[in-house]
Amino acid sequence: MNQTKIVDNVYQLSVNIEDILFEGLWEMPNGVSINSYIIKGEKTALIDGVCGWDGVPETLLALLDKLEIDPKSIEYLIINHMEPDHSGWIEAFKKINSNFKIVCSQKGAELLEVFYNHSDNVITVKDKDTLDLGNGYILEFVEMPNVHWPDTIGTFDTKTGILFSCDAFGSFGTVNESNYDDLLNQEEIDFYEKEAVRYYSNIIGAFSLPVKKAIGKCENLPIKMIAPGHGIVWRKNPNKIIEDYSRYVSYQKGLARKEITLIWGSMYGMTQKAVDYAIKELEKENISVNVHKVPEDSWGTILASVWTSTGVILAMPTYEYKMFPPMAAVLEELGKKKAVGRKAFRFGSYGWSGGAQKELDEIMDKYKMNWEFIEPVEFKGSPREEDLNLIGLRINELINIVNNLF
Repeated sequence: MNQTKIVDNVYQLSVNIEDILFEGLWEMPNGVSINSYIIKGEKTALIDGVCGWDGVPETLLALLDKLEIDPKSIEYLIINHMEPDHSGWIEAFKKINSNFKIVCSQKGAELLEVFYNHSDNVITVKDKDTLDLGNGYILEFVEMPNVHWPDTIGTFDTKTGILFSCDAFGSFGTVNESNYDDLLNQEEIDFYEKEAVRYYSNIIGAFSLPVKKAIGKCENLPIKMIAPGHGIVWRKNPNKIIEDYSRYVSYQKGLARKEITLIWGSMYGMTQKAVDYAIKELEKENISVNVHKVPEDSWGTILASVWTSTGVILAMPTYEYKMFPPMAAVLEELGKKKAVGRKAFRFGSYGWSGGAQKELDEIMDKYKMNWEFIEPVEFKGSPREEDLNLIGLRINELINIVNNLF
């Protein structure tokens, strides 16, 4: 865990988490940071937190000591979002300071009680409520329900112009002491943009409409910096991450980047023969292509690729009268995340019977995904030359459809 100064009297405490599945589900190849913040006015507030503070209160004590902060002087714990990766530290904090007030939304207070059996000294806030810490530090609260839990709020420091946004405007990716956009080069900024796409599509994508509403509220604030619960602090150009998130919201509806994502699976190599041909055809064209094999590639990786892609190609065999199961699982998750409106093409092999198309149609209808498919290509057994030629024609048709949208 490390601590850095954002501006005078405002500090960040962060810890990097690696080698786990986020929410017990999402793979994080580059880890994630969990950030909390301290504001020192006449009174001191701790905003958000780290899950369990490495499991021991001594970790927190050591950090506060470096900042010359008496833990007993912290009067307010502000919980923007009650998910345990941001609130699990409460139990550790109680061991070093039992005299504090928790500030959260009404829904957050309900979760606080059921998660931690804590109901004393709780202050509930709503839009435009304020908390005066003294010395000019007046905090204004912004309700951001369903970004991505219903309890979420943001905390805006009216003196410094810092929005403490918790899950909003966050990203995957570990950080170091240079975890500020003004201390990073363009390559590093690009890295966090990719991590933000993955984070958004995996964690927040299904709640894009609430995110859009939250962005609208933020646009009415005189924001100078954004300090999220995960990822880097946007100290130089907070509009960058706001604009990125606005794009991610728009990607949900289908018109994303000029990209095609090919998702494929094969049982005995017959569909793979057609996939190899398809990749060669795609490589001839001036279009960005992401290729993912199921079940080897994680859902999170595939979600991130589809989120930024306007076109999608599905290649898989029929399996027991239905789709190859790993493909069905991925499509179910894409449906739950509301990745709608893609331009798409499907091909694959079958043996004694087809049936993949029927299940595909059922998933599309179930989640109202509204993907626009061109005519599929199915072949019995191994693909013949005429099958491959037809796949090539369909791929060119899809590329033309995507290109014409830009």
